[in-house]
Amino acid sequence: MTKSIAQKQPGSSAEDRFLWLEDRNSKEALEWVHRQNALTVGELQGDPSYRAAFETALDLMTAEDNIPVGAALAGHVYNFWQDKTNALGLWRRTTVASYKTEKPEWETIIDFDQLSAKEGVKWVFGGASRLYPDFDRCLLSMSPDGGDASEMREFDIVTKSFVADGFRAPASKSGFSWLDKDTVIVSAAFAEEDKTQSGYPRVIKLWRRGTRLEDAEPIFEGEKHHLAVGGGVEFDGDKRHVLLGKTIDFFTSHSFLRLPSGENRRVPLPDDATDTAIFKGQLVFGVRSPWTAPDGTRCLPDGLYSVDFDRWIETGTFEPIETLLKPERRVSIAGLARTQDRLFINLMDNVRGKVVVCDRTDKGWSLKPVGLPGNGNVGISHAEHFGSSVSFSFTDFLTPSSIIWSDDDGVTVKTAKSQPARFDASPYVSEQFEARSKDGTMIPYFVVRRRDQEGPVPALLYGYGGFEVPLLPGYAGIRGRLWLERGNAYVQANIRGGGEFGPAWHQAALKGKRQKAFDDFAAVAEDVVRRGITTAAQLGIQGGSNGGLLTGVSLTQRPGLFGAVIIDVPLLDMLRYTDLPPGASWIAEYGDPSKPEDAAWLASYSPYQHVAADAAYPPVLLMTSTADDRVHPGHARKMAARLQAAGHARTLFFEETEGGHGGRGDRRPQAAQTAMRYVFLQRALSTGPKSGSRFSDNPVLD
Repeated sequence: MTKSIAQKQPGSSAEDRFLWLEDRNSKEALEWVHRQNALTVGELQGDPSYRAAFETALDLMTAEDNIPVGAALAGHVYNFWQDKTNALGLWRRTTVASYKTEKPEWETIIDFDQLSAKEGVKWVFGGASRLYPDFDRCLLSMSPDGGDASEMREFDIVTKSFVADGFRAPASKSGFSWLDKDTVIVSAAFAEEDKTQSGYPRVIKLWRRGTRLEDAEPIFEGEKHHLAVGGGVEFDGDKRHVLLGKTIDFFTSHSFLRLPSGENRRVPLPDDATDTAIFKGQLVFGVRSPWTAPDGTRCLPDGLYSVDFDRWIETGTFEPIETLLKPERRVSIAGLARTQDRLFINLMDNVRGKVVVCDRTDKGWSLKPVGLPGNGNVGISHAEHFGSSVSFSFTDFLTPSSIIWSDDDGVTVKTAKSQPARFDASPYVSEQFEARSKDGTMIPYFVVRRRDQEGPVPALLYGYGGFEVPLLPGYAGIRGRLWLERGNAYVQANIRGGGEFGPAWHQAALKGKRQKAFDDFAAVAEDVVRRGITTAAQLGIQGGSNGGLLTGVSLTQRPGLFGAVIIDVPLLDMLRYTDLPPGASWIAEYGDPSKPEDAAWLASYSPYQHVAADAAYPPVLLMTSTADDRVHPGHARKMAARLQAAGHARTLFFEETEGGHGGRGDRRPQAAQTAMRYVFLQRALSTGPKSGSRFSDNPVLD
């Protein structure tokens, strides 16, 4: 039986010899990071194929003919744009009419490269809350390092300048929205007493112009153990609702309506309500588990329901409940969006998208499909809340993305923007298969490969499987150029834990049932091998964040099933994840390691504790970011250190110093990391070991 390091060094911090790597910015930890980076850069960027891969990735990330995705508001389309000249990007706008032309005339609102040069901080745009009804003022969010924590400043869009003596708050994970032109709703996470244990806002305050942030008036509070609170104004025609909410955990919350009297009245929805919207006096909602409403209506997951919200405000009567959309097998709700006069429902039907438009009259609800392309990934790109414009995105693995626009609530639609093809897709085919998991459940997955493929080829399998997040078909020019064009295959697995088939698909792998997601992923890997698409030695896997946990578990549980493993911005030490902020926010997904029962199932798969000295692991590449304030870089650091200490020298580690969890900011480091991943895969899966490299059987350790 394999003797693992976990037996010698259990998960307690007292016995964790690499605990010091959790100190994000300590001199000792960063020196270790720099040594690891130097080795990995030398190995991967030193490869003869790297430079061309980097240039290709950067060219495609910053191409001037990329689609400028935008959202319409009061006659303008707003867009954030990055290219080679504008590394940190431009926030800009154009008229709706100009946007539809081949070469829109853009008006720059903020040049973040210029601002960063002026202030000596690499500001990363994080969004803007615009002031109703003129939308000429905004609360601008900017991150100093690409992380989630952002600074807020009031900005005048007309004069293109920050407002002198306007609202301004230091970098934090707080949230800001307008109540009116002189009052901001602040979801505060500044002082420790204002934060939840996950580091998110716990208190909502009203901040009035001309007063100090410290003197803002508290109006709503959550508990320390809650995930977060948040608040904002929702408009329904000429009615304005101030909504406040307590997010208990990732999947349960309590919503409140703030009345003119100052009372915060709880909206009597179930704790796990989802997909909510206020539309023409109706509160639309879905549920994650079956719920019997006050009037006896049985509400089921994957359905949509509504209740007269205006009546509830006036009388307190939360009935009758109407069924807006009945549940259907393997059809789930991807999201809701509304214009002034229509409600749009984005659906997933067996991992393919479609959109339904809804209207509400005195006779009730009416629904009809929007005339969009089928058999691909269709999404709602934007819906103008105070107007009638709506746009949709369409793509699949072999079809470049396009934006389909409507100015009349989806009645007539026309393609407004199409991304040029980045590779010749004609030799390839996209197929959907199913694999039988360990418990008999059929797991769908997609394969993209050459239609004339004969015999197994190197393949990359990608997965996620968590937090109700679906993996949908999508075009990726970089993947086409750097992977498919080399004769390789791409596989995307729709494992349990994700949101492809609604809440039940997610809940099937929740907490103590997590092993099902790992079994699903292994079943897909075995199935592509069985079909002759690839071999175990030629199969690489990749996942990020929760997907990094997936690939970390796959490495330690089934090392012989894969030829290379990429682990991006991962969770890996599941016995200490709640001690690394904001890990406590994910207890509803994984469980609480401080509870013996939960600790038992977490310990059963936690990759960090299951590194085995005598296992035959394939080459591993771990990537993270010092600035990642969502998943702590300590996970990837410690895993790399433990693998190397156990003698697994084919372990590479790279840590970017900026960019946060999602790699926001300058595209150049993103392109470099992308190129290194493909170089790593190509070397590990297509070539034999190179003498003196970390892909050889006996490389020299640092």
